Amino acid sequence: MSRAAVPGLPSRHPIGGLLPALYADDDFAQRFTGGLDTVLAPVFAALDNLPAYLDPRVAPLDFVAWLASWVGSDDDPEWSADLRREAVVRAVELHRRRGTRRGLVERLRLTLGVNADVSGDGGAAWSRTPGADLPPAPSGAVLVRVWPGRDPAVDEHRVREVVRSLCPVHVPCRVEFLPGPPSDEGR
Repeated sequence: MSRAAVPGLPSRHPIGGLLPALYADDDFAQRFTGGLDTVLAPVFAALDNLPAYLDPRVAPLDFVAWLASWVGSDDDPEWSADLRREAVVRAVELHRRRGTRRGLVERLRLTLGVNADVSGDGGAAWSRTPGADLPPAPSGAVLVRVWPGRDPAVDEHRVREVVRSLCPVHVPCRVEFLPGPPSDEGR
């Protein structure tokens, strides 16, 4: 539904009732302010319901796209309405976890409906002891194993795009597609 003027919508704040007594009985003044009430009623309705517009769980779907741009969330028009709303609701959480294993797994689960397991350290090594010898060089590779979740089919191209966009630039990421959850033997 459009948020344009709604025919017959009464104003919750009629201007005619706010006029001084001199104009309260004037037919022309009441009709004139009644016309203004008709124009302003949708504005007052939108302002009275502003918190609902800013809540992606109940906001109109075209407004959810705008909210997504506010919080830096992805908004794909091909996604279901529930998924688009959920992406905006969880945007802050996903931004906080960006670049982490959990962040990548959650993002793949939310946006593509697939399950994932991330292994590898991405090349980080450190020591608690100052002046100690350097730790052994890490492998530096990250392996992302993906298998079907919400949908039985996995869009490999889109999975690779998401992994590529979320893995740090200096870390080589490999994606492996599995028919089901991986067994613990291969670890």
